[in-house]
Amino acid sequence: MFVAASAIAAAGIRWAAWLVTAWTLLVAVGMAGYATVTQLAGIGAVLMLAAAAASVAAACLVLLGRVPSELVVRGPFAFAVAPVAAARANGARTAGQIVVFWGTFLIVLPILIALVEARWQLRVEPPPIVQAAGILLFVAASVLGIASARAMVTYGEGTPLPSAQPRRLVVAGPYRWVRNPMAIAGIVQGIAVGLAIGSWMVVVWAAAGSLVWNHVVRPEEEADLLARFGADYAAYRDRVRCWVPGHPLPPGHERA
Repeated sequence: MFVAASAIAAAGIRWAAWLVTAWTLLVAVGMAGYATVTQLAGIGAVLMLAAAAASVAAACLVLLGRVPSELVVRGPFAFAVAPVAAARANGARTAGQIVVFWGTFLIVLPILIALVEARWQLRVEPPPIVQAAGILLFVAASVLGIASARAMVTYGEGTPLPSAQPRRLVVAGPYRWVRNPMAIAGIVQGIAVGLAIGSWMVVVWAAAGSLVWNHVVRPEEEADLLARFGADYAAYRDRVRCWVPGHPLPPGHERA
């Protein structure tokens, strides 16, 4: 049924897209439950979860003609400019954001994923040097993340949170070398946590998050920056790379 419905959906038949997506989600949930209860077929559960995510994306393409990426920047994650506030207030708000986001995405979720990994008997014990490298990588990425957040507070008069974005275009600090230092820091932190706790599933989860951020979140964020800062952001985008650090902007551009 899955193969036949997939073929029909690929031909543009809308009801088949609904059918194959619902079936894939149902099987994925069933496989996850089976692996959790019996501690068997863990790799099958992982593959079915990946297939379910791909099926949802494919259904969006068939039914809507695109993936509705704008939905990720709605609600509490909708883009909005930070209200006028003192640097100390923005700094306190940023510190609170760091505690919540780091606690959620770098502690709670990795622990849950690692527990599932162990329950599904998919854990592979890494050598101690890998775990040590993960710790060092986490420290380096955290320094980058904090420096990036500080630049947003100091030069941008805002916070890293989408709903309280900087009022000014930030091109200072780590932003002189690369356009998305906070995203780089967060992705590397996630991978580092996976290495440090010896969980390959956490590493995969962080890597998958980087793809989602790059292809779903980043276009929306860059469109918002272009709408707010116009030619200044366009010039910055053209001079500074997105992911790989390059030649830094010369000093003196802090309040572009």
